[in-house]
Amino acid sequence: MLGVNPYIAFKGNCRQAIEFYKNALGAGVLFSQTFGESPMSGMGPGENIMHCTIKVGESTIMMCDDPRPDAAQGGGNISLAIGLNDAGRAKQIFENLAAGGTVVMPLEKTYWAEAFGIVTDRFGVKWMVNCDAPE
Repeated sequence: MLGVNPYIAFKGNCRQAIEFYKNALGAGVLFSQTFGESPMSGMGPGENIMHCTIKVGESTIMMCDDPRPDAAQGGGNISLAIGLNDAGRAKQIFENLAAGGTVVMPLEKTYWAEAFGIVTDRFGVKWMVNCDAPE
């Protein structure tokens, strides 16, 4: 089966991002390994995350600490989209992600959704939260 998963590279704060997403999204860690625990121990600080996969609902997000000195911070030009059908849960997730971040577009009713908003979290990752309109 072919699948595509987002992969986010952080600049030394991946461990904090994992904990944040566990609390903000109810994510579960499927796998996590530091550089020090891997055969690639010389590539980065031993405590930094070499690879982690988290599960959010039915989706997975992969992440790591980018050891390059010129590594970009945050999510670049990619947004992660969360789709829900529960407006209360959408509001809670949006507020969780906005804590310490920046609201780009407030979560509000649109012509296509019961609630839609865009937020950049405190790690520079952009999220679109969309709650389907009732049919």
